[in-house]
This record gives sequence, structure tokens and C-alpha cells, in this order.
Amino acid sequence: MTRLFDQHRMRHCTSLNGEWEYAFPATGTKIAADQWDSGDVERVPVPGVWEMLPSRVNYRGQALARTAFVASKSGPARLVFKGVSHTVTVYLDGVEVGHHHNAFTPFAVELPELAEGTHELLLCISNEHGDISALHVPNDYYNYGGVSRPVEIQFLQRPLFIRHVHVTTTESQGQWQAELVAVVRNLADTATVDLTLQLAGTTVEAKQVVCGQGDTVIPLQLMPPSVTPWSPETPQLYPLMASLTDDDAVVDDWIDRVGFRTVTTDGEAVLLNGKPLFMVGFNRHEDHPDFGCAIPVEVMRQDLRLFREMNCNAVRTCHYPNDERFLDLCDEMGFVVWEENHARGFAIEQMRHPRFHDQCESCNEEMVREHFNHPSIVMWGLLNECESGTEEGAAMYQEQIDQLRVLDSSRPITFASCRHAKDLCQGMIDICGWNIYSRWYSDMHPKDDLDALIGRMDPVGMAGKPLIVSEFGAGAIPGFHDPIRRGKWSEERQADILAELLETYQAHPRVGGLFIWQFCDVRVDDAWSMRRPRTMNNKGIVDEHRRPKLAYEVVKQCFGLIDSSTRT
Repeated sequence: MTRLFDQHRMRHCTSLNGEWEYAFPATGTKIAADQWDSGDVERVPVPGVWEMLPSRVNYRGQALARTAFVASKSGPARLVFKGVSHTVTVYLDGVEVGHHHNAFTPFAVELPELAEGTHELLLCISNEHGDISALHVPNDYYNYGGVSRPVEIQFLQRPLFIRHVHVTTTESQGQWQAELVAVVRNLADTATVDLTLQLAGTTVEAKQVVCGQGDTVIPLQLMPPSVTPWSPETPQLYPLMASLTDDDAVVDDWIDRVGFRTVTTDGEAVLLNGKPLFMVGFNRHEDHPDFGCAIPVEVMRQDLRLFREMNCNAVRTCHYPNDERFLDLCDEMGFVVWEENHARGFAIEQMRHPRFHDQCESCNEEMVREHFNHPSIVMWGLLNECESGTEEGAAMYQEQIDQLRVLDSSRPITFASCRHAKDLCQGMIDICGWNIYSRWYSDMHPKDDLDALIGRMDPVGMAGKPLIVSEFGAGAIPGFHDPIRRGKWSEERQADILAELLETYQAHPRVGGLFIWQFCDVRVDDAWSMRRPRTMNNKGIVDEHRRPKLAYEVVKQCFGLIDSSTRT
């Protein structure tokens, strides 16, 4: 399944997950779609990454991946990929049918007429760095290779289908309202259909909608008689059911889950359903020593159980859009989410990459389009720790902020900055986020460090806005203990630093949320190995296998003292 629930009843969907064949080129050669027998062939699970193979644990390059499927009859179809890492060209029966960049956003290949019979699906995949990618670079996390998220084929009854329905919920004097925007895509000639939407016991219809070739946008609204608002305490979800009818016959359907909730800001406070929300949680990478970035749902669920055990209510999806099944779990379990686009730590030279603009724009569009209805997502983030301190960099921030506001005007926008001496973008955003590593990269007292930052940034756009400490923490090599000297990299020193930071930030009247860096230790690129013992970012509160360090109990105790809904 691509989600934790069935999204279609009329549309026939077949999972293409399972073992695929992978072919790797000989060293120093490039691979092409017609070169299947040119290299080694191995079997890799989908979802999965080729680093799971002992022979490819450090492989950066190209590969071919293939599988087969059967169409029981001819007709239109869609190939849906939730994530391929990181650049892929798609071939069907030897013919190129699609191309996509970015490991962390989904895409689909539409087939107006698929013949009956057996078909070969072949992907030419690359996780290489360089000219091919502005966003996947040697970084403080690892860029894996392979079909890392689920794949399915959807067989359509007509070359006409519901692309999506976006739902924005509002509340006034106790009455909830849902603004719905449906997109119907037509792969053939003009058709006339009826659209029916059902949500929270209410039905609305659009009759005799004329759908030309391409996308038709259909706005609707409904007011349910009674709903329970979504919140961390009551994560109530309602099924949204959409159907297309032609001559009284249902020709397509689409199902999602919706939570009724509002997210706003009021001065220095973030409000969820009109009430102050103090976010406490972790930055979390999609990384595991056994699965790479292709984490099974059972492991995702266990991660969130550990979050809950540590009294967290929030997660930041650093530094890319997450697997939608993880977001489904956040919806179900009541965790609020800061989701952000794919970029981390870029200097201005990297932001000048000729593909940076287009690849960021595509990432933003795919992230918002696919994840719009998740009530857990309370803000969109972008460009973590990129060059926000120059006029040229600030213009790039403004461009992407403007794009996100057009894509979704219902959520606040933020980003995490480390340009403490000079940041030019604080006036552009709704919520300010700062990465501050007091006691780790500097020996400053955390309150002095934070107060100095506020003194510099409030006059240049931060005043009167919510302030979140979006990253803070310290490293600890798992199992390294130094109870007397309490030296850096020991579990004792990490616990000491976290205790001081949490006590300081929780008491500071200006702080509106806390995201510890980070939940678990993660693999980093080899280029970072001299700064990261074990070639791992070791700042996790648990290690890469989710085994707690000493700081686990510190976090659990400190977060347990917070009433996150009122911060009193």
C-alpha cells in the first residue's frame, strides 16, 4: 500500500512492491536502458535501497531496476511512485515514459492507453552527485539509491480521473466549514461528468462539469452539522470520499482523510484551533542501519511510540518531505508536523547551481500537492540553513516563500536559520526558527546566546512573531561513558548539556517551541566523516538502532513538565 488506508474502491490498484531485479554497470561505465546484461544483477526489495546489499553498501552511481506486471484488459492507467532516490528515467516495454528528480517527493506516469498483457517496467536510477542534482549533495545525512518508497499501478475505467481534492477547514462561532478544491484530469477528449464529495456526514455535488483535456478545477464548500476538531489530544479524522459519475455510473473515485483544525499565529504564539500550542519534539531523519531511508511502517510507528514515551507532541521532517505513511501515522497518533522542502546548508555558490531553481520549485509543488490534507502538518518550511544572509540568497528565499503561499495560504511558513550574525529573511516568514548549539559548538550560556540573537533579529523582522528553537543538542557516541570528566562525546556530557538547554529554553518567555537535534543517530556522507565520528551524526537521543542514551531520560523528564497546550 502507498498509504495506511485504501484510497480507491472503483479504481483498481495493484502494488508493485516486492523483489525487483537490479543491474549495476561495470566500474567506470554508464548504464542505459538497453544494457541490462552489462553488469552484475542482484535482487533488491521495493521499497528498499541498494545499500542494503553488502556488495553495494557504499555504492554511488547508476543502476537499472526492473519488474513486470499484467494488465488484464487494455485501457488507461497510472504508474504511481512515492519515491525513487534520487533521479530516475522510467521505461515501459523499452519506451521512455517519464523522468523525475528528488528522492523525497512522489510522481506519477500517466498512460492514456495501456495494452492488455504482460509489461516490463524498467527504471534507470542515479544517486550521483554533481551536475545532475542541485539538492542531493554530499551532506550531513546520506543520499541512498533505489526505489525507496512504494510503487503501484492504477488501472482507470476511463481516461478521466480525480487527481486530488484539497480541503481547507475554518471555524467561526463554533461552526466548521470546509473549502474543497477538486482537480479532475482528462487524458482524452472533452467529457461531461458529475462530481460528488462526502465529508463528515455532508454531501455536495457539482453537476454536468465539462472537463476538457488536461486539468479542470472544481471549487466547492460544505458545512458539516457537527465535528470534533483535530488536535494532539483528539486526533479525529474523517474520510473524504469523492466520485465521478457519467450516465449514472461511477467511473472513478478517490478517498482521503481530513481533520478539522485551524493553524494561525497571534503575536508570539502559534495557535491550533485558536488555542496556544507549545511544540516539543525532535528533528527526525528517515534513516536506519538495516533499511537506509526505506523505513518500514512498523519502524515508523515504533519511532513515534518513543516520541510519545518522551512526552513529545511534534516532529520536524528534516530536511525533506517525508514518506506519506509516516504522515498518516502522525495524523492518527496526534503529532504536529513541521514539514519542509529538500535543501540543507547551501552556500550561495550551491544555490547558483543551474538546476537549483527548477528542482526546488518542483519539490515545493509536489510536497504541498500530495501532503495538503494532512491535519498534522501545521507549517511549511524551506531552505534549512541556506544562505539567507545575502541579498542574492534572500531573493531566492522570497521566491520560494511566495510560491508556497500561492500553493497553500492556510498554513504558516517558516525556515530554520543559522545565520546568527546577519539574516535578511526574518520579515518574510510567519514563524521564526533558529538553530542554536550553545554548549556544543560554543561555550556560551544558552540564555546569553538566545538573548543576543533576539537582540539582533527582533529589530530586523523577528519581533512580534513566534520563535522556535528549531535545532539544539549535543553529540554522544553510543556506549562511550565518562562519568568523572564528562568529556565531549560521552553520554554523560550530552545528558548534561540537554538538561541545561531544556531548562533554559522552557523557562524563556520568548520561546514558542523546541525541536531537539535529533531523534536518532544517522549515517552521513563520507565527505563529513572527519567531523562525524563513526561517519554518523551522533547527536541522537537514541542510537541508530533506537537504543536510548542517557539523555533519553533527561528529555522524558523535562518534556513531561510542560503542559504543551498552555505552557504553564
